[in-house]
Amino acid sequence: MERETRGTKLLRGDPRKAIVKLSIPMMFAMLVQTIYNLADGIWVAGLGPQALAAIGLVFPLFMIVIALAAGVGVGASSVVAQKIGEKNKAGADTAASLSMVLSVIIGVIATFLLFPSIGSILKFAGASGETLDFAMGYATVLIYAITLLMFNNVANGVLRGEGDAKRPMFAIATGSLLNIALDPVFIYVLGLGVKGAAYATVLSIAISTLLIAYWLYFKKDTYVTFRYRWDSNILRQILRIGIPASLAQISMSVAIYVLNVFAVKAGGDYGVAVFTSAWRVINFGTVPLIGMAMAVTSVTGAAFGEKNGGKLETAYLYAVKLGLLIGVVVTLVILALAPFIGRVFTYSEAGASIYDDLVKALRLLSLFLAGVPFGMFTSSMFQGIGRGEKSLVVTVMRTIIMQVLFSWLFVFTMEMGLVGVWAGIVVGNATSACITFVWGRFTVNKLKQDFEYLHASS
Repeated sequence: MERETRGTKLLRGDPRKAIVKLSIPMMFAMLVQTIYNLADGIWVAGLGPQALAAIGLVFPLFMIVIALAAGVGVGASSVVAQKIGEKNKAGADTAASLSMVLSVIIGVIATFLLFPSIGSILKFAGASGETLDFAMGYATVLIYAITLLMFNNVANGVLRGEGDAKRPMFAIATGSLLNIALDPVFIYVLGLGVKGAAYATVLSIAISTLLIAYWLYFKKDTYVTFRYRWDSNILRQILRIGIPASLAQISMSVAIYVLNVFAVKAGGDYGVAVFTSAWRVINFGTVPLIGMAMAVTSVTGAAFGEKNGGKLETAYLYAVKLGLLIGVVVTLVILALAPFIGRVFTYSEAGASIYDDLVKALRLLSLFLAGVPFGMFTSSMFQGIGRGEKSLVVTVMRTIIMQVLFSWLFVFTMEMGLVGVWAGIVVGNATSACITFVWGRFTVNKLKQDFEYLHASS
């Protein structure tokens, strides 16, 4: 017999209320995690631009690994939510169980693949000399945490899928706050430099993962129950969403990797340092939107499973409107505070040389945020309804096609220098946002008509 939890009641109720209630905890979790990312950059910035450039070069590469875990987590979240909408408890259990197994398998494979190849990848990205040494030390330590990171991300996806955003918030916040506290200890007190930042990250991930494992396997008060039985149909559903979701996130990392190369060509190591610092701030601005995107996947997934077109449309449009308002407000804040934010990343004597370029980058890149909800929430809606391939197309169009294309055009054809990289990101994102939102509206309207016909004929 199925038992209802607060999460399942929320997913089956008012979609606007569900979007808000699921978004707020994840916004907070993403906020704390992004504060950690900023703090990590600030602490490393004290070691000089080469150290800051090193973590900037490693970041998109490591995000590819995270994308694999996040993709399976999105697949699990979507399918679990769909099964809740269908009131299929056994299906939700199987989806959660198969996702956790996949996380461990992917983690082990990724670890063995990255160890022998990381040096060549970093050199290809343009790292050399002291920057390469820093990047190698940082990356080598992080590789040891890949399997833990996989498990962590997928488990959080399972919890979100059953309408529980509070425990993922607590786990993410705990790991991030611990990382913030450990960074200065490992970097400066123990004298480990850039490697110290990586050691702090690994230890924090391990503790966060142990916390999640306790909830899922020992406390056992979640909606899903872990029963490891084979179901090829559910596995296909997870992979249909998860693989495109992973590829979509990888495309974002590939785009950042390419844009890093453009920044190197336009401004050398200092160009990467500017991009790394500015992009951390812009990522901070996307925090509430990322939290909402996770909620959109779960809520639209439950509405799709319930075959309720009205709920699906309400959740999607409400999220986009609210996200647009948030994006505009954050843009205005960054525009006003850019000179002060720039000082935070250039407090050392060595870092002061990038201040002016950093302020320019912050002001221009802040315009990126207003267009994010149209693409991000449409992509999340596609994931929620099980159309992972459409979500992939949306993301690839925004990142690899539009952003990289316009940046290449502005840097190499129009010779705009570093400003061309920032302008290309903004223009590419705005262009894809318009196309994506039209496609999302068409899809939702079509599903709404299909569901109405289905209910009328039954």
